[in-house]
Amino acid sequence: MRTEYKVTSSESDKLLKNLESKNDVDSMRIKRYLAMPDLSRTSGSPIREIVDRILAHPYFKDLDTIQVPEIVPANISFDLFDFPADHPARSRSDTYYVNDENILRTHTTVMWYYYLENEEVKKRIRENKPVGAFSFGKVYRKDEVDRKHMNVFHQIDGWYLTPRTVKAIGQPDLEEALGNIAKAVFGSDVKYRLNKDTFPYTDPSLEMEIDIDGKWVEVVGCGVVKGSVLEKLGVDSSNYTGWAFGFGLERLAIASMELPDIRLLWSDDQRVKNQLKLGQKFAEVSKYPPAIRDISFVVKNDFVPNDYFDFVRELAPGVVEQVELLDKYENTGKFGAGKISYAYRITYRSLDKTLTSEEVDVLHKKLESETNKIFSATVR
Repeated sequence: MRTEYKVTSSESDKLLKNLESKNDVDSMRIKRYLAMPDLSRTSGSPIREIVDRILAHPYFKDLDTIQVPEIVPANISFDLFDFPADHPARSRSDTYYVNDENILRTHTTVMWYYYLENEEVKKRIRENKPVGAFSFGKVYRKDEVDRKHMNVFHQIDGWYLTPRTVKAIGQPDLEEALGNIAKAVFGSDVKYRLNKDTFPYTDPSLEMEIDIDGKWVEVVGCGVVKGSVLEKLGVDSSNYTGWAFGFGLERLAIASMELPDIRLLWSDDQRVKNQLKLGQKFAEVSKYPPAIRDISFVVKNDFVPNDYFDFVRELAPGVVEQVELLDKYENTGKFGAGKISYAYRITYRSLDKTLTSEEVDVLHKKLESETNKIFSATVR
């Protein structure tokens, strides 16, 4: 029987409380992201529908669910899962740090730690019984901005551990689990294929692609949990073995509906919401033209390029479709020591109306002014 767990954290609650009184740019950004709705728990959202389909599949009926904090210790997120010391995910250019020790969770895989801290689960392991759980919700990563990616998105993770006396988990079990995920989301007639992959905390590992209108789309990664990771989590790897998978829910939703823009998943426009059904091809409500503007500026060499993607989309909410880094170069003779030139291309496009050239010019002038102010940049 499935049990539902919800983890609370006094440290997370304390950090949230401290954030309330902060007004610096980074804190305001983090507060906005945390306040965004969790679409995996929003009725009517296709993100929620994917979760419901997976949880309802008979193959996964015995796996628990666990909801974990959105602010988590960095060492739990990275050290326990065998992320190398130089892994990009650990850097402030890729991850949102609330303070030096805590981050906005970058993956729902962090639930492994919290699940194994539960006393009921510990008891089951002492009794040499299988255990397993799903966790889903928002995750946060600094990334480029385009029609398929946002820095706030949703993931689902699942894992299953069993004593070796019951079963030794191997690649056939990965293939079976991935196949059932594909069938749960896309139906029994789905066409899929599996390829070898690499993840920090599983070995061997596979990734699954599904056939959508003759195109193979990568959707899910899965693997056998490394013994070193189990040991760090307090599980005897000589006794227990298991599989795990995790993936972004937006990727499946976009593929299923052929959605042209990830922002549509957050839309309040009823014409859009009425169409957001898995397996139903999305028909454009209206196709508004894009407006493209470039910006180049010189800043100190401690500038974090990924921070600029967030900044641009937040400065003009709802009308920035893509932010692309075009160029980066140093020229001490031209810009001075410790200075770097960056050039970005901004694609403005509203989902609701045609933007006039004058409106875009106003937005872009504001972007230039705020870039100068916030980043101490010299716009060229």
